[in-house]
Amino acid sequence: MEGTKPVNKKLAAALSGGAVLVLALSGCGGDDNEKLDSWAKQVCDAVQPQAKKIESANAAIQKETSDNSTPKDVQKTDAKAFQDMSDAYKAIGSAVSKAGAPDVENGEKKQQDAVKELNSISASYADLKKQVDDLDTKDQGKFADGLKDIATELDKLSQSGNDALRNLEEGEVGQAMARQSSCKAATGSAGATQS
Repeated sequence: MEGTKPVNKKLAAALSGGAVLVLALSGCGGDDNEKLDSWAKQVCDAVQPQAKKIESANAAIQKETSDNSTPKDVQKTDAKAFQDMSDAYKAIGSAVSKAGAPDVENGEKKQQDAVKELNSISASYADLKKQVDDLDTKDQGKFADGLKDIATELDKLSQSGNDALRNLEEGEVGQAMARQSSCKAATGSAGATQS
């Protein structure tokens, strides 16, 4: 099944670049702020299992690209991975929403922007799942072309839409999150997938 392999490799590369958007946590240390620490703990504890889910979905696609898989197998794996990612980003959005605004300047705006962005990323992955489901697995050429389009979209997704999250996680919020062991665990494993 050589035809789909290079394309699926491209898919995997695009995916590993953008999969763990939410975990680009900034520095560590900084002053303790109890209210902010408790907010960060709530978010980090909720993010950790979702980060693992995203990482597993990423690993499944990576594995599928290294096996000599049929288009049907690739379709099944990719569709499940995209669905898992969509669910994970939605759950992270809910967690940030439930945690309320962090106790920092413009906290409410930062929180709302991040939730909007997470929900939008979730919707984009749901859309990619639909695209994968619709691919023609009987025609190798069409299937490879379809995967190429999906890889391009994935690439765009991994490059865009990170700003509100970065904005949420800068300064004191990032420092508070970096102090949480659950966020450290999540970023540690996320870093490993991107090397």
